[in-house]
Amino acid sequence: MGPKRAEVLAQELGIRSYYDLLYHFPFRYIDRSKIHKIADLRRLGENGGDMPYLQLKGQFAAFATHGEGARRRLNALFYDGTGSIDVVWFNKVKIIQESLHTGVEYIIFGKPTPYNSRYSMTHPEVDAYKPGMESQGLTGVYNITDKMRNRSFTSRTIKQLVQNLLATLRHVDDPLPPDIIAQYRFLPLHDALAAIHLPPTVQMLQRAQFRLKYDELFFLQLNLLRYSKSRSIKLGGLRFAHVGEHFNNFYHHVLPFPLTGAQKRVIKEIRADMGSGRQMNRLLQGDVGSGKTLVALMTMLLAIDNGYQACIMAPTEILAQQHYETISSLASKVGIKVALLTGSTSKKERETIHAGLLNGEIGITVGTHALIEDNVVFARLGMAVIDEQHRFGVEQRSKLWHKNTVPPHVLVMTATPIPRTLAMTVYGDLDVSVIDELPPGRKPVQTVLRYDNHRQQVYRFIYSQLKEGRQAYIVYPLIQESEKLDLRNLEEGYDIIRETFPDYRVCFIHGKMKPSEKEHQMQLFVEGKAQIMVATTVIEVGVNVPNATVMLIENAERFGLSQLHQLRGRVGRGADRSYCILMSHMKIAGTTRHRLEVMTQTTDGFVIAEEDMRLRGPGDMEGTQQSGIAFNLHIADIAKDGQIIQAARDDAMRIIDDDPTLTKPQNMKLARQLQFLYSRNQDWSRIS
Repeated sequence: MGPKRAEVLAQELGIRSYYDLLYHFPFRYIDRSKIHKIADLRRLGENGGDMPYLQLKGQFAAFATHGEGARRRLNALFYDGTGSIDVVWFNKVKIIQESLHTGVEYIIFGKPTPYNSRYSMTHPEVDAYKPGMESQGLTGVYNITDKMRNRSFTSRTIKQLVQNLLATLRHVDDPLPPDIIAQYRFLPLHDALAAIHLPPTVQMLQRAQFRLKYDELFFLQLNLLRYSKSRSIKLGGLRFAHVGEHFNNFYHHVLPFPLTGAQKRVIKEIRADMGSGRQMNRLLQGDVGSGKTLVALMTMLLAIDNGYQACIMAPTEILAQQHYETISSLASKVGIKVALLTGSTSKKERETIHAGLLNGEIGITVGTHALIEDNVVFARLGMAVIDEQHRFGVEQRSKLWHKNTVPPHVLVMTATPIPRTLAMTVYGDLDVSVIDELPPGRKPVQTVLRYDNHRQQVYRFIYSQLKEGRQAYIVYPLIQESEKLDLRNLEEGYDIIRETFPDYRVCFIHGKMKPSEKEHQMQLFVEGKAQIMVATTVIEVGVNVPNATVMLIENAERFGLSQLHQLRGRVGRGADRSYCILMSHMKIAGTTRHRLEVMTQTTDGFVIAEEDMRLRGPGDMEGTQQSGIAFNLHIADIAKDGQIIQAARDDAMRIIDDDPTLTKPQNMKLARQLQFLYSRNQDWSRIS
């Protein structure tokens, strides 16, 4: 291939080497073992939907060009004795016209499209017929970009390149240990690569897919586990072995209510981590109201008892303010100074806080991303808590690591693990603690799905709750692509709600409001002066009103599962039974209906996150994207290949436990393969 076309291949598909080409797999396969008759097309199209790709055998009766310049096209009539079909090309018209002839038998392969009671094919693959072509079997289809098409690349071009490469490669070095190959009866790597591109049978394709999926997942697991083991051996961590005056005084004299069994279990797990001499990297999962903040505070008290400072980073100023009020009111009773650092902190206050952090006077700092600014310097930061971690980028969170010479212990809190975190949990670089028990008196939120034709019934129910002295949220979507439209819908909704509930005060909040206006509207609701809050997802985190018992989510089909779960968490914060009503159109896709039904069936954050991962993809675990990319994998599917994941993880764990640095002779190939696969990428997988 010439340098210009090679550059296109590199730019568009990232193919720069033999390895890249071999691992650019077909994204689907087409059965080319059958030749159809043109007369059969109408019958095939009777079922509706798209016609399949298929092949026809016949001759071209005539060619004609139309238009000039960029609008030029080539039309042809193709017939096979049972009927005829129109064929059209818009690119490379002159070359195609010169290469095709009437009276010659061809096989054309493409997708028939109905047009004016006839069928046509656009840009089919065309081959001069040779005996035996009727049974080509499975053919892979490769991703091709528009820019590549303009440079005469087709799926067949990639196939031919791979075919030529495989013919010259007599041996491909296999990095998997022989015992693993024997255990699973894997195809040799060369044979697996050949079968994935040029499958002789469906069975061989399936064996190749299994082998190559395992390879990807095994090396991903091996890399994560190696780093995890390396961190615990080399990095070490601060050893907090002392449970001192602040913790004990708080536990015995300040604790506002007895800890649940789940909270006690989690604190015990955290204490074991912090006393082990290795850095804690732990996920704390629990639904809203399960007591995560209290656990975090007691964890920070352990750091202070051992002579260190602590911080908690929240995604919004509202949530940071709430954490500050809660934590400072409790910590002050055991003599700990707490500071609040956000983007709104005045210059004078900021200077005072910076000085207090540097001289160690401030024990606990609550803040937003302002905490990770370079000019925020701690005397001895030993504990970092990150709340609602999906609101921060991985790189942002990583900056907390550099606030001390020895990385601080990290506790990540979330009510719904996002796919990236869930994936890390599966792969073992993040320890997990779950608070699966609500405090006494708290009841799970009852979630129901209702359609537009139930609206009046829903309004009557809300009215009954308001009449009993309760409060309600009504949330509208705000989608970035059409903010003006959605904002107008929110305003219209506000007017409708005011008309529907004339006896009650309605407040109104969205992300476009000035902070002072937003704060005023929130305070009306918090203080009970307004009974209904009409809002966008700005209230997803950071509003704590125990008296609110109803959450109505309009156009619920437009929200993700994690977002719905977070919104639901705004109610059920008091002792009264609370309700989340998902309002949707009747005409929604089956997958969307299933997603909403998941919300009505469980309040378990992990179950919701698993479903979210299945629907959206698990996130780029080794990179910084949070969802949607399956770890840059070529073939494995994290959401579907659970059994392969478990097998690969167990095998990788066995090897790392025996040889953490992969320096034993039998593991040298594994070490080289990891170096090849991951040396070019900045590794974020160790950042929680």
